[in-house]
Amino acid sequence: MAFLTRTTGRRIVGRAVRQWCRLIRAAATFAILAGFLVAAGAPAGPGIARAEEPEEPAGMAVSVVKARQDCFSDTIRLTGTVVPKEAWEVRAAVEGPRVGEILVEAGDSVSVGQPLARLARLEGLNVPASSLTVTAPVAGTVGRIMTQVGAMVSMAAPPLFLIVGGGEYDLLVQIPSTRMDKIAVGQTAKVDVIGIGEITGKVRTVAPAIDVATQTGQARVSLGADKRLKMGTFGRATVEIGTSCGVSVPLSAVLYSPVGPVIQVVRNNRVETRPVPIGLLSGGNVEIPQGLREGDLVVKRAGTFLREGDHVRPFIEDEGPASE
Repeated sequence: MAFLTRTTGRRIVGRAVRQWCRLIRAAATFAILAGFLVAAGAPAGPGIARAEEPEEPAGMAVSVVKARQDCFSDTIRLTGTVVPKEAWEVRAAVEGPRVGEILVEAGDSVSVGQPLARLARLEGLNVPASSLTVTAPVAGTVGRIMTQVGAMVSMAAPPLFLIVGGGEYDLLVQIPSTRMDKIAVGQTAKVDVIGIGEITGKVRTVAPAIDVATQTGQARVSLGADKRLKMGTFGRATVEIGTSCGVSVPLSAVLYSPVGPVIQVVRNNRVETRPVPIGLLSGGNVEIPQGLREGDLVVKRAGTFLREGDHVRPFIEDEGPASE
């Protein structure tokens, strides 16, 4: 049909108006119910945003350690050279002969009266045969041979041999004047001698005077009788002067700021930066005499990426989240 009658057109328009009214009433009812649900705290339906307080961010995960009690050895490191504990210079008892034969080598152990060298008899020189044999005055080790075959001997000449009494050696060390009062006879020392390794010794003597020019004093650390020791060898001694026990943390936990050393402690998942004094060091740990208690959580690898008040999630390696 090409044209609608007036009556039919009015019916179509009426139906459309009624449908729109029903949609508007349904939307209004849905909005009212959603408002009641939100006010009552019930979950909102799809498409309805519920106003909530913003949650605090969880914070970055941070590796921490618990501060613990440790004991540290207070030590002084000194350098020096190996010297005989007691040295005996050996000379010939006659004038004029030459060395005919050397019977020992450096490092040999010798007994009292053992022949060290024989001298060649000179024509016209009337001396007892016993005077032509040079012997060891004490038992020990041949520390140094200072002559050779053919050399003339004399009472006024340098000694022929140097004998280390008992074969015992010391490390002769230099001590800064500021540390002299810390060194005492009987203290234990660990000595690292080049070419040998570590030897345990003890402070045997401490010189009562200080060299004015160098402002250093001297001490001797006994090394005992060891055939591997050689006179003049360089060595380093670590002398234990006492112990100190207190709270410690890894050295990696310490930051050095313009105000001095600081550590970062985690409390209630917040970072606290604390200035602390530094004590003794041992095995990668450092003593904290003040400002820290045993069990406190400390950032293991402190760094500038953490700031005062930062929210973090502390965890202990191989254990998981750390409880405070």
